[in-house]
Amino acid sequence: MEIIFALAIGVLSGSGVWLLLRPRTFQVIMGLSLLAYAINLFIFAMGRLAIDRAPILDPGDVPDPTLYADPVPQALVLTAIVISFATTALLLVVILASRGLTGTDHVDGREGEA
Repeated sequence: MEIIFALAIGVLSGSGVWLLLRPRTFQVIMGLSLLAYAINLFIFAMGRLAIDRAPILDPGDVPDPTLYADPVPQALVLTAIVISFATTALLLVVILASRGLTGTDHVDGREGEA
């Protein structure tokens, strides 16, 4: 399971970087989204993939860290999802404004020049 998870993170990261290097703005946005997904999976994996464990400590028990899941990576991933959504919305607005001003969706504003 860990190998599949690591491969998924690697494929998302590689695809995201490849799309970031493309000349079209939509491809850049998709690359940033894929990188955000890869980072979210990486943060989530750092918190140990625990199944059937409580994320919150009971007040009366002596805490044994091996019996509980770590809630911090889950909170970080939730925050990262919200931030990446807001960043994507901001990028879309900026790119639409840029397309309106330049008339092209090329990243540097010059389409067809090599």
